[in-house]
Amino acid sequence: MMMLRKIFRDSKGATAIEYGLIAALIAVAAIVAMKGLGNGLKNTFNNVASNLS
Repeated sequence: MMMLRKIFRDSKGATAIEYGLIAALIAVAAIVAMKGLGNGLKNTFNNVASNLS
């Protein structure tokens, strides 16, 4: 019985999962931001190229 109580009181696994979820959320936000920035840069370079022609 004491072993079960000790397992349920241990919160290290929950903390690791929370940090993993936070890291995944930051990664998704960074990917979305970079994708938007990439599309903006693509449009800018296309405009410059068409104006130089």
